[in-house]
Amino acid sequence: MINKLRIVVLFSGNGSNLQAIIDACQQHKINAQVVAVISSNPNAFGLKRAENAQIPSAIVDPKQFTTTADHDSALIKTIDSYHPDLIVLAGYMRILSQDVVAHYLGKMINIHPSLLPKYPGLHTYEKAIAAGDKEHGSSVHFVTNVLDGGPLIAQSRLAILPDDTPESLAARNLVLEHELYPRVIGWFAEGKVKFENIKSQTP
Repeated sequence: MINKLRIVVLFSGNGSNLQAIIDACQQHKINAQVVAVISSNPNAFGLKRAENAQIPSAIVDPKQFTTTADHDSALIKTIDSYHPDLIVLAGYMRILSQDVVAHYLGKMINIHPSLLPKYPGLHTYEKAIAAGDKEHGSSVHFVTNVLDGGPLIAQSRLAILPDDTPESLAARNLVLEHELYPRVIGWFAEGKVKFENIKSQTP
């Protein structure tokens, strides 16, 4: 039996993607294990999800640190204490510094609710509808110092309906994210995705 991929998940809120990943691991759909979760928000519901699954959790709240450097040092120390193979950002609402990104380059991935390179940053559903786009979706990518600009790994797509609102589009898109993110993590567990391979194919 190949050793399970050790994952640390970072989040700031509800943690629905975290739940999808936990479920995929527990149902043996992917050869991976969430060894810990880390939240930037002490009140995030994702912490309850981790508790229910008996997964260790930690809180690294930026508000508790005087400087960015102190926060980054604590975050790296906390992540490294769990010896992860892959760091997964799932609704982590903080832009990581260059030091953190460099420390985990090639080992950290993020899911973003747009068809990158379209609409990096916030309010992607509003932007897609306002632009009259016919489709929207989500992208899983490696994390680099370019916001939502790291090498793409996979995308999911859905049609934008004539009566869609940002809320209805977000709700339908989230369903696809819950399938996409565990699938991509499964690829890592199988050795099918490597940063060097992806990077070499990126202009």
